Amino acid sequence: MNTDHQAERTRIRQAMDRLLTGQATVSNGGLTSTALAAEAGVHRMALMKRHADLKNEFFERVRTETAQIPEDEKRLRRTVAQLKQTVADRNAEIQELRQQITRLTLAVAVLTHDRPAAPAADISNVLPLRGQS
Repeated sequence: MNTDHQAERTRIRQAMDRLLTGQATVSNGGLTSTALAAEAGVHRMALMKRHADLKNEFFERVRTETAQIPEDEKRLRRTVAQLKQTVADRNAEIQELRQQITRLTLAVAVLTHDRPAAPAADISNVLPLRGQS
């Protein structure tokens, strides 16, 4: 590893310590990866790609040292809960529609099966076309 990479990792670790003790100097002090990157002075994607282990370490420390769930995880949990509710609602709707199809199919079968025979057509009022007799 080159010295720039090591210096970046050192800045990230120092930023972790500042955020966890509530002494943020550059960021808003949130326990998020964005705040960590801002506090360390590195690009957020550098934190996500090159230093993913440090990002994971940060979130683990957030859980253990502050007994809090990171904001990113809270947001994901809310999204998952909403999506699960949406899936449950859609499944219930699909089940209701399937039952409705069955009821309508049975109604059509009953109506077409029990229909009385059509009365014989009364053709006494039908006139032939000109030229056809």
